[in-house]
Amino acid sequence: MRMISPWDRWYSTSCCLCCHVRTGTIILGIWYMLINAVVLLILLSALNDPVQYRYHLTSSELGTDIDVMDDANICIATAISLLMILICGMATYGAYKQHGAWIIPFFCYQIFDFALNTLVAISVVVYPNTVQDYLQQLPETFPYKEDMMSANHMCLVFAVLLFIGGILSFKAYLIGCVWNCYRYVSGAGTTEVLVYVTANDTMVLLPPYEEVVAIPAKEPPPQYGEP
Repeated sequence: MRMISPWDRWYSTSCCLCCHVRTGTIILGIWYMLINAVVLLILLSALNDPVQYRYHLTSSELGTDIDVMDDANICIATAISLLMILICGMATYGAYKQHGAWIIPFFCYQIFDFALNTLVAISVVVYPNTVQDYLQQLPETFPYKEDMMSANHMCLVFAVLLFIGGILSFKAYLIGCVWNCYRYVSGAGTTEVLVYVTANDTMVLLPPYEEVVAIPAKEPPPQYGEP
């Protein structure tokens, strides 16, 4: 018997209250693939008809004449969308076929995405004026832009931080689900069986089946009544 490590303490084979971690990872991978497929279709449509989908900012809005959606940017975004579809497909296949190595790229993407969102939250805390600068760059037709601009600055920063904190919490939960799926898939082929004893916070490792079979059987006790 040995103490449970912090990683084992948070290990669970269920997510979203009722789904298995494999099912949750498959659903998550398919969802990400659908989102990136829609983005890819929009980008391909923009490449096919650049006049209709081109978003042009005038000099009165940004102080200079900038075309933010040129062909080079669209091609880079298209390549990223294709890469994301491949990574999400690998995670879905790995969770379905129980190949742990196929899940790792998607898990690394989740860590990278979580780190970027954390940097955004830190930048809002360190430079709170960036919220107002971002609101000023929004188009005039953006809903409730004037109301947000006239709101109290500290309340606006707190609302943004609360929103980002909720997103980070949800992303952290999804990262934990994918990691538990990887651990479950990786441990599916092992012969060790873990039995958790939560009463005294310990864990028992049962021996492999081959070792149990190799142990010689004990002689049966004498029957009752024999001399």
